[in-house]
Amino acid sequence: MTVHPTFLNLIMVVKKMKMGFIFIIIMCLLTPVQRAQIPTVTISDLSFKNIDFAMNLYRQISSSHDKNIFFSPLSISASFGALLMASGGVTYDELLIGLNLEQLQRAEQPELIPKLFQLLHENITQNGSLKLDQGMALFVHRHFGVEKAFEGQIKKFFHANIETVDFSDTKRSIRSINDYIKNKTKNKVTDMISTLDAETQLMLISTIFFQGSWQMPFNPNFTHGASFYIDNYNVVQVPMMVKEDKFFTMEDYPLGARVLKLPYQQGVSMLILLPNKGMDYTVIDEDITAEKFITWLKRLQKIKLEVNIPKFRIEQSYSLHNLLPDMGMGSLFSNSANLTKLSQDKGLKVSEVLHKAVIDVDETGTTAAAATTTGITPYSLPRTFIVDRPFFFFIYHEETNCLLFMGRVIDPSKN
Repeated sequence: MTVHPTFLNLIMVVKKMKMGFIFIIIMCLLTPVQRAQIPTVTISDLSFKNIDFAMNLYRQISSSHDKNIFFSPLSISASFGALLMASGGVTYDELLIGLNLEQLQRAEQPELIPKLFQLLHENITQNGSLKLDQGMALFVHRHFGVEKAFEGQIKKFFHANIETVDFSDTKRSIRSINDYIKNKTKNKVTDMISTLDAETQLMLISTIFFQGSWQMPFNPNFTHGASFYIDNYNVVQVPMMVKEDKFFTMEDYPLGARVLKLPYQQGVSMLILLPNKGMDYTVIDEDITAEKFITWLKRLQKIKLEVNIPKFRIEQSYSLHNLLPDMGMGSLFSNSANLTKLSQDKGLKVSEVLHKAVIDVDETGTTAAAATTTGITPYSLPRTFIVDRPFFFFIYHEETNCLLFMGRVIDPSKN
């Protein structure tokens, strides 16, 4: 496969509303109870919770169409994790629950969750060999007052750049923001923004760029045309890659699906979940959870396989401000948004969350990725793992089990 770039943009736009709002908080006093010992929270807990958030978001996206899907749960949750530091009241509570992080919250440690995101990022990139570039930037209107505490936090925990722009000069602002995105995605995403509201006050932009090479690259000479069965009535011809080697795999009999691990270099792998023939993938996706994902990883066994997987490229964009309210995160996008920790300016809300992700999967790897066939007996006939129908895939960091990207391929011939 070509060294395949995977990249994503997440853009949040905060507009200042012309009208203020009244926000009422009702506080209840509860009888104190005996304090229980608080369990230690780790980055593994954050990764685990993020998998379930990813599946919740996936199901929200998939409910509106039956097409290919691809996005980065890590980039999205990190961006809204940054907004946790800016929010209060109901807005904070909704974000915490929507991100599936309420069980990680510690009242006496208000910076715990941002710190976990910081530690997770440091763990993933600690030796510098993994080509994973995450970035976050805050584009602020020149007359907009960002709270110093929030500014310090977003720099400390998310290494965010804070840039001042004049949003009333929309052309120049669009150019500046697009140049930032283009640079952070290694020139892969250009002209992300074409229009901009002159009343915009702040934009939070998150990018993630992954470049990986297979540990065991596919030989392009073996790639051939093959049928891919979208459903019982639609079949497309796709370039099918073939590799015979020892792979980690397992079968989830209760779910009705098989699992295959395709490792990249530098401690990242793709996990493919292939529903059995005749099994409806929409039934399976209702049962995918973090607990099940971790179980798959624990039960993988290395056996000789002939793997057949189609080349595919997916480019998807999502307006998350239309999806997240249905996941319980509604006030952030309404006139009742509480972003007072970000700024004391009244009437702020998040008006847009734009998310774009692209993945390119094919045969090529670097020469260093060549794998030997030591231990494979030449006379044994290989079992097969043929990906010729809709499947799911997950790209994760092996040491932390952090889900970097996930997707669903219904038709690999479609971009």
